[in-house]
Amino acid sequence: MTAPAPASEALSGFGVGERGKVAGFALEPEQRQRLLEMGLTVGVQFEVVRFAPMGDPMEIKLRGYHLSLRKKEAAGVQVVRI
Repeated sequence: MTAPAPASEALSGFGVGERGKVAGFALEPEQRQRLLEMGLTVGVQFEVVRFAPMGDPMEIKLRGYHLSLRKKEAAGVQVVRI
């Protein structure tokens, strides 16, 4: 018997210091492709670093660099907590 797969949620719901792994995307093809080109691919692990003073954009660390995402983009990135 195998354990059920963890439920995915939107990246935009994560707080500073939380870590996760990308599970998929619910974005328009152009937005999805842009994020893939920047290294945000399925299976990559990340950590939320900080939010801008007004809460948008958010900054995550992945693959040894920092990436800023608008909340609207982050809402379309499906992730699981680790």
